[in-house]
Amino acid sequence: MATAQTLEGLVICDPELRGGRPIIAGTGVTVRTVVGYYKLGMTPEEIGDEMGIALSGVYGALAYYHLNREEIEADIQANSEEAVMKSLSRD
Repeated sequence: MATAQTLEGLVICDPELRGGRPIIAGTGVTVRTVVGYYKLGMTPEEIGDEMGIALSGVYGALAYYHLNREEIEADIQANSEEAVMKSLSRD
């Protein structure tokens, strides 16, 4: 008989990993990365295949996003602003 898995532990926040951003446990893939692909129109299956991660991790990341939308949207915005600033400093 298979053991049922829970959502607990699929997404972790560790200050030592990715600056404390929420990541899919055991992968180092941030929730914001998964959300970015999802917003581009990719299905969870496509995201899992593209990134080489289990579908349960993708759905865990998306569930985390929907439960913590403001936090993840702020992280996405900050990352976008950081990328623009880096680009401008190279010019």
